[in-house]
Amino acid sequence: MGQPTNTHSTYDAVGNREDLSDIIYDVSPTETPFLSSIPKTKATATKHEWLTRSLAAASATNFVIEGDDATTDAANANVRKYNYRAISDKVALVSGTQEAVDKAGMRSNMAREMEDKMKELKRDVEAALLENNASVVGTDTVASECAGVPTYLITNVSYDSGGTLAAGTGADIYTDGTARALQESYVEAALALAWTNGGNPTKGFLNAFQKRKFATFSGSSTKMSDGDKKKVVNSVDFYIDPLGAEIQLVPCRQMPTDMIYFVDPEYMKVAMLRNFQSWDLAKTGDSVRKQILVEYTLEVCNEKAHAAVYDLTTS
Repeated sequence: MGQPTNTHSTYDAVGNREDLSDIIYDVSPTETPFLSSIPKTKATATKHEWLTRSLAAASATNFVIEGDDATTDAANANVRKYNYRAISDKVALVSGTQEAVDKAGMRSNMAREMEDKMKELKRDVEAALLENNASVVGTDTVASECAGVPTYLITNVSYDSGGTLAAGTGADIYTDGTARALQESYVEAALALAWTNGGNPTKGFLNAFQKRKFATFSGSSTKMSDGDKKKVVNSVDFYIDPLGAEIQLVPCRQMPTDMIYFVDPEYMKVAMLRNFQSWDLAKTGDSVRKQILVEYTLEVCNEKAHAAVYDLTTS
C-alpha cells in the first residue's frame, strides 16, 4: 500500500533537528604503566646526575695471620652517572567562534582539547623513557633529549651475539643483533645475572606479542578453565624464575617491540625539572591557544638492579 496523497513525511520536512548523540566515543589507549610504576624525584638542572657504588667481590681466601699488621683495602669509589633533560609539549588552538557555538558532547572545545593533549603528552613521555635513544645535550637550535632505558642496561642482559651493548652512560644506544624468538632460557639467563649482581626486579614491561609468548612457556602449558562461567584462562601475569624472583608481567603499548625490561622500581625514577603544567599563550587573534609542557629525564639509579632481554622477533 502506498503513502496517501499529501502526506507530510520526514523526507519532505525542513527544520527537523538532527539526531546527534551527546557522547563522544574514544577508545584510544591512554595507559602509561611504566610512568605510573616508577617513583618521581626532583631534578634541579638541565643535566641530572646521580651516584652509583658497588661492593668489592666476595673473597673465599680472606684470612690474616695472627698478630700481623693490618693491610688497607682499596676504597669503593663512587661512579657518577647523568642524563640530560627533555622538554615535551602539546599545544591546542581553538577559534573563538568554535568555543561559542553549541557543540555535541562537550561544553568547551578547548577543555576537551587540553584533556586529550594531556593524555597524549603522558604517552609521549612514557615512549621517550622506554626508547632505545641516546641523550642529547641540546643547543640553541637543537632540542635536548633524554636517554632511554636500554642505553643504561649493560650487565644483566640477554642478547644476540651479533648485538652490541651500549656503554651504559646514556650517550649511545644498543645496536641490534639478529632477531630471535623469545625463549624461557633467555628470561632465566637475564634474571640469573640480576640475582648474581644483587638485583631484585619485580616488574616486567613488554608489548602484547612478547606477553603472549610467555603463555607458551613450559610452566604455563596447562590452561585453566571455569566450567560454570565458560571461561578459559590462557595468561601469565606473574613469572617466578628458578631462583625465586617473582615478576609481575605488565603489558605496555609504548615498549620497544623487540625488548623486555625487568625493573626494580626502587632503582628507576623519572626526575622532574618541571612537572606537567599548562598555561595560556599570547593571544594573536580571534582564537584561544594553550600549551601543556613537562621537563623531565630518566634516572637509572643502578643498572645492576634491572635486567633485560633484547633482539626478539616481533611476529
